[in-house]
Amino acid sequence: MESSMRTAVYAGSFDPPTNGHLWMIERGLELFDRLIVAIGDNPSKSYSFTVDERLDLLRSSAPDNERLTIEFFNNRYLVDFAKDQNAQYILRGIRSPHDYEYERVMRHINGDMAPDITTIFLMPPRDIAEVSSSMIKGLTGPEGWEEMVRRYVPGPVFTALAAKGTSI
Repeated sequence: MESSMRTAVYAGSFDPPTNGHLWMIERGLELFDRLIVAIGDNPSKSYSFTVDERLDLLRSSAPDNERLTIEFFNNRYLVDFAKDQNAQYILRGIRSPHDYEYERVMRHINGDMAPDITTIFLMPPRDIAEVSSSMIKGLTGPEGWEEMVRRYVPGPVFTALAAKGTSI
C-alpha cells in the first residue's frame, strides 16, 4: 500500500457485529483510503462468538470493498497494531457520555504511546446510537426477541444469533 494513503483502524470485539458497527465501517470507507476493521481480544471479556465466527460475521455483513480489510489482533496495544498496518488514524464510535469519557482517556493514552496516530470520533445517528453488542445479547432469548433484535443487526448476524438461541 502507498504510504500516502489515509489508513484507519476501526477496532472492537464485534461480539456480535451490529448495524452500528456497519454504519461506522461505511463512514470509515467514505473518510479514508483504506480501512482495517480489527477484532481485538480483551482478556477481561467473555465472548459469545469465537474469533473465527466474528471474522465470518463481519466479512459476510460488511460491504464488499477492496479498500476494506478485516483482521484479528491479540495481546497487543491497538496503537502498536495500527503502526504495523501503517495506519495514521484510529476510528472510534461514541454513543453516550460514558463512551465519551472512556474514549477520551484512551485517546490520550494512545497519544502518549503513538503521537503520530490521530483518533477520529464519530457519533452514529439516533436510530442506532443505543445499539451495542451487549444490548443485542441481552435482548436475545425471551419470547418475541427475534422481531426486536432483527432491526439492529445485519442478516448474517441475526441468523447466527437464532442458531445459538438462548445459549448467548
